[in-house]
Amino acid sequence: MQKTLWFLSFFLLPSICNAVDIKMPSSVQQWPTATPSERGLNEVVLEELHREFEDGKHGYVNSFLLVRGGDLVFERYYDVDYQSLTKTSKLQQKRIMENNYGDNATSQYNYHDPEWHPYYQDTRLHTIQSVTKSVTSALFGIAIGRGELSSLDERIFQYFPRLMSLFEDPLKKSITIRDLLTMSAGIKWDEFTHAYTNPLNDAASMESSDDWLKFILSPPMAFPPGEQFVYNSGITILLSHILQKSVDMPVDEYAQKYLFEPLGIKDFYWKKTPRGLIDAESGLYLTSTDFMKLGQLYLDNGNWRGAQILPEGWVESTMAPAFDTGYMGNSYGFQWWLAPYDEGGDNWMFSGSGYGGQYLLIIPEYELVMVFNGWNIFDKARPAKEYLASRVLKGIMSAEGVK
Repeated sequence: MQKTLWFLSFFLLPSICNAVDIKMPSSVQQWPTATPSERGLNEVVLEELHREFEDGKHGYVNSFLLVRGGDLVFERYYDVDYQSLTKTSKLQQKRIMENNYGDNATSQYNYHDPEWHPYYQDTRLHTIQSVTKSVTSALFGIAIGRGELSSLDERIFQYFPRLMSLFEDPLKKSITIRDLLTMSAGIKWDEFTHAYTNPLNDAASMESSDDWLKFILSPPMAFPPGEQFVYNSGITILLSHILQKSVDMPVDEYAQKYLFEPLGIKDFYWKKTPRGLIDAESGLYLTSTDFMKLGQLYLDNGNWRGAQILPEGWVESTMAPAFDTGYMGNSYGFQWWLAPYDEGGDNWMFSGSGYGGQYLLIIPEYELVMVFNGWNIFDKARPAKEYLASRVLKGIMSAEGVK
């Protein structure tokens, strides 16, 4: 989940993690490999960034992987003792949630619970938080390609007969699937002003409510659909419901059949809401190498090793900068961020970005896919995606002799 960092005084913990480089074999044996130099990267530059992660200079980073030209050229993992790091804050966060939400407070949304964050119950499955939204976008492309969805300009009210009374406002009734994909639905929402322990934070309150769909659709309209970008995690839950209704299958099963299995992704975990709907806004866990596959799929315009997984043109449509977000020159496509990576701002990096520092970064110009997994929600700010990309691009520029 794309969340602003927040700090309470009793959460400001000392840096007790001991980052250690773990030489783990890639779980994806079919990845062709090459050395950085064979793919035009200065390994000295990459090792410098790696050592900074190892020394904890960028907070709590768990993995750093690079693919260039289809070859895995860099793969490093770092061990962080989250059990010790959250020893006190786990219980403090639990009490805050119980005070705010009562019986609806669940441990899977306690971001200080090491059973859930950043790894799922002692496995190598790492939360990807709001990059889950980008995966959900891919599933919409698949559904369009398979004819299970006829148009992104279809109005959404027809998918919510149980909640039809919430669509009395003609503006709300005019919201389309496209408006949801671009975060421009116009529903009043605020998940950045207040801490995620505060009931005034809409996303946190949604995650601790019994009926997520009703919670998301209940607020009034703030502006007409399609006019303004407002980051709204609830929007992607509406997309989860719409997709399930359209394909007549739970979203996780649909993803497994039409996205994960074709990519060779066998292991994953996906959270569910209290009413059994797949949490498409932040609930997916993947290994870092499988996470990287999604980036390669988008780099190759939806094609995976000769098989067209996403329909032709879907990636191009997804990455068209639909809205200026007002954030560091970033724009927003279909549940993906687009960030400039040069000073002129003419070249765009595709970005999935998750709360705590999970980044899936794609730069087509350089045939480059980057994965950074982390969990910077404590006493250190996460590094910006633009900064991390610039460090890797330095490795290309220095190899090419460009200062």
